[in-house]
Amino acid sequence: MRHMKKKINVRKLGHMVLMVRDIKKSVEFYTSVVGLEVSDWIEDKMVFLRAGSDHHDLALSQIPEDSPDRDDLPKYSRPGLEHFSYLVDSLEDMEAAAEMLQERGVEIVRGIGKHGPGANCFLVFKDPDGNNCEIYCDMIQVTEDSPHTPQVWERNIDAFDQWHFKRFVVPPPHQVVKDKQGK
Repeated sequence: MRHMKKKINVRKLGHMVLMVRDIKKSVEFYTSVVGLEVSDWIEDKMVFLRAGSDHHDLALSQIPEDSPDRDDLPKYSRPGLEHFSYLVDSLEDMEAAAEMLQERGVEIVRGIGKHGPGANCFLVFKDPDGNNCEIYCDMIQVTEDSPHTPQVWERNIDAFDQWHFKRFVVPPPHQVVKDKQGK
């Protein structure tokens, strides 16, 4: 029997589900800070939120009160989510968001910067459970009229931030600077 190699024909990121400690606090964050809208709830245990016309692109699920791992924070030394991202219209919108996040005391992790691969601007901040939430704009669009040739980037500051931290609204993470300098 001959097996044909097939692949799934994906179109875009559909949605993500996050386990959260306090679903009401997280809904408040994602609606009043990030700007999502609530689509539906499953009792008080799960909520579906949206940024656009899809019913949901983010779902939050309540971690049980008696969960032994309830207070563990995300770790970057193990497999799992590093961040997820929402598109904003412009760099000016991103700058306004950074100011609003600072006014609200939301921890900003990195940015405003401009990645090499994709050439998108970025701003990363923490949600109530310590997850990295990113907003981005101005990403290269790959279309039939505007093709893209893949390249291999050196792991250095230019790949991470073409502006070399000059537009960061917080000091860049020490490990990022250490990893990217001198390369």
